[in-house]
Amino acid sequence: MRQLLGLLITIACVPLLLFIQNKIQAEAVQTETLHENIREAVQLQAPVIVAPVQMKDRYGQMFAEEYVEWRRPTDLKDMTFFTRQLFLQSEDRTFYEHRGYDIAAIIRAFTINAAADDKRQGASTITQQVVRMRYLTTEKTYERKFKELFLAAELEKQSSKDDILEMYLNEMYFGHRVYGLGGAATYYFSKPLEKLNEGEIAFLAAIPNNPALYDPLKHFDRTKERQERLLNVLVKQQIITEEQYEEYIHLPIRLHVKKKEQDFPMYSSYVLDELKQLIARSEGLEASLAKSKTPEEKQRWQQVITQRANEITGQGLIIETALNPTKQQHDENRLSALIGNRGVQAGAAIIDNNTREIVSLYAGAGYKKTDFNRSYQAVRQPGSAIKPLLVYAPFFESGPFHADTPINSSNICIQGYCPRNFGNYQFGTTSIREAFTNSYNTTAVRLLQRVGIEQAFAYLKPFHFQHVSEDDYSYPAALGGFSKGVTPLELASATTSFLDGMYSPPHAIRAVKDLDGNLLYKWDESPKNIWSGSTVKSIRSLMQDVVRNGTGKGITYSTNYTGAKTGTTDAFKDLWVIGMNDHYTSAVWIGYDKPTPIPAIRDQKLHLRAFSATMRE
Repeated sequence: MRQLLGLLITIACVPLLLFIQNKIQAEAVQTETLHENIREAVQLQAPVIVAPVQMKDRYGQMFAEEYVEWRRPTDLKDMTFFTRQLFLQSEDRTFYEHRGYDIAAIIRAFTINAAADDKRQGASTITQQVVRMRYLTTEKTYERKFKELFLAAELEKQSSKDDILEMYLNEMYFGHRVYGLGGAATYYFSKPLEKLNEGEIAFLAAIPNNPALYDPLKHFDRTKERQERLLNVLVKQQIITEEQYEEYIHLPIRLHVKKKEQDFPMYSSYVLDELKQLIARSEGLEASLAKSKTPEEKQRWQQVITQRANEITGQGLIIETALNPTKQQHDENRLSALIGNRGVQAGAAIIDNNTREIVSLYAGAGYKKTDFNRSYQAVRQPGSAIKPLLVYAPFFESGPFHADTPINSSNICIQGYCPRNFGNYQFGTTSIREAFTNSYNTTAVRLLQRVGIEQAFAYLKPFHFQHVSEDDYSYPAALGGFSKGVTPLELASATTSFLDGMYSPPHAIRAVKDLDGNLLYKWDESPKNIWSGSTVKSIRSLMQDVVRNGTGKGITYSTNYTGAKTGTTDAFKDLWVIGMNDHYTSAVWIGYDKPTPIPAIRDQKLHLRAFSATMRE
């Protein structure tokens, strides 16, 4: 009785379906104004599809990928006739003839479903499947089906047949969070689609019909059986011959499932942060952010930058970087071994002197992806490590001074501020060299006074220390007494100015390209002259003496030149070393995330050993 009732309802629906079809056809010949109104009312916007972001090291080898869904969009023109026919003949043979739906197939499906009191029989065209994937749910209700018909008809008006077929082949689901035929090729076979043979393509085509049932990793034999059925369809439709069928089904299927690259997260996490900076700079958003006058306005522009960066990365990118994988691995291993399980942490940044690029970053012991990255996120007071940049180099620039110029290093008080030297030692007249090598605090404050606070801080501006503000314009800053502080990457970057007096912000990113290899972004920095040649010569000489005879004694030499400057904060809560050799410039910080005195670690010269490790090739 129920089956008979269902059949009667189905028959009654046929005139309604024909009526809908006539109405849709009539609409196509309406006036242009009405046509435009409907276009505006039904905007079938392309969905947001997140494609992979791939990172390559300086040798062109991929070391990291960022994605939730694996996709590899492919143009229809790059797909073979065989590939297209494989899906057209099995899914929608009249695709290039209908207007988005097949009324005969719908009637047939309604009849079968009603008779069986079920909704399992499908009649969806490729266009309808695209609509369902993009705009609708997969629930099997007649209400959803009517909506699907209308949107399919509208999609056919707004897009060409080839465009719709390309959407379908790039968006169908292949299981394991893999979308699109190109994505399936690179996931299951680790080869691009154009490198697959007919047997492999047909094997992949078997999956979307039911990705769970035909999961090749769990049910290989089922997938192979369906592959053969699909190839047999092509024989019946005279797309391939019997001989080709026999050839294709006997081609070996060897799965080589793609492994998600996740090497060096300490470096890759910074690359994504730098990418946001690069996009903001390239598109003028950074300038708008800098002009913000209120915290609310600043926050709005930061949101705009984040949103724009998400849009760009969602399109899929290839990011070429300066990563030296051998050095990165060495630095990670060595620094982690030095820190051990003490609970203390470290952050480090290493820059190539020749290219002024970031080749290695250390984020901390036990670092995992998305953790706090101490190489560029740990903002800590720099202690005496700031002296070369804020005090001594500006002093050399202010007159005919050099490393052996005599200076008064006796005690000093300025407006109630009375710095003391380590161990409360007092000195009289010393040379600049002696004061720098042994890190006399009284000398540094006196030199800052002679240069002038405003003038000294002016020399820091080209380095763009993000957390240094006018609140720091005070005499304690000569000893690293900042309200917030600096990061290891910032200090390492600024220290490169002592290589030759020139400064250009070091970067990890060399180029950002789309998945087709077209250049989208790259840094365009013009080096600025910060220090005179005589200042550079004096600073390098002083830093070399620190290693030979001063607070940096214990740092190992691995090249002809090695220079450094150490720094500590009150009660030895932070240990710093900045410096360079013939190959690298580095900054290393050691301390607890929650500031805690570590005098024993200082006595063990752990910071000197860590810095030495970063200077190795």
